[in-house]
Amino acid sequence: MGLATLLSLGLGAATAVSQVAAASGTVWATPHDSYSSSVGVLGCRIDTDRVAYWPSSVDCTNLCVSLSYEGRSVKLLRVDQSQGAHDVSYDAWNYLYTGYGATEKPAAGGAVAMEYEDLDPSECADLIHTDGGKLPLSASNSMNFLASCLAQEGSWVSKNYVLYNILDSICSWGYDEECTLDWPAANQAKCANPLGTPVTLTSEPVYNIQYPSGQKVLASTGQVASSDAKNGSVSFGTRLTTPSVIFVGAVTAMLCQAILCLI
Repeated sequence: MGLATLLSLGLGAATAVSQVAAASGTVWATPHDSYSSSVGVLGCRIDTDRVAYWPSSVDCTNLCVSLSYEGRSVKLLRVDQSQGAHDVSYDAWNYLYTGYGATEKPAAGGAVAMEYEDLDPSECADLIHTDGGKLPLSASNSMNFLASCLAQEGSWVSKNYVLYNILDSICSWGYDEECTLDWPAANQAKCANPLGTPVTLTSEPVYNIQYPSGQKVLASTGQVASSDAKNGSVSFGTRLTTPSVIFVGAVTAMLCQAILCLI
């Protein structure tokens, strides 16, 4: 066996050891207050208060990680890539740092050394709000990522994904409908409505918790929301003035007038 071959094997073994060692360790975690996903994971179908924005690219299997600090621990979905920092959702960072949620007792601070450990994707099932815990992806903007995962036989995403006709990760454009993909015969999803149509979507909001105020806002507009507002459920303050509610109010008023007329 030649020297070059031995060196190659040695480097390969070192890389393998490094990859195994990288399954746990210490990171300097920083707070992140605006949801995004570089691979098109839809925020209206996950818990955006439990997301990791780390330097490595989003993986097709290694999507779940635990982060711990001073006896407290959270599980996070790795669905976006940072420019170099180990960012985590503000609420998760605040809880680990103080023991309180970011809307309850918001705190300010920088990077904090925390312990992480990669987990099996099933450990993060509670963070995904779809039938069967499948990863919700944008049918129009996730295809490059999904195709790479489908090419990896046995990857978790290849067996656990669902496509929606929603354009953006904060669910403000498109149609709230599932789509189908006839892979590999087709590389474009089929939906009930035209794929990628930029129509306003208001029924599936995503909320951010602003740093360092702890105020919850609608991600698409910055509109202030109640502290208990949940992704995928419309509960921001001006909802009472939306057309559907006005319509219900008008019908109620007409019914009341009709009753008064009969009395």
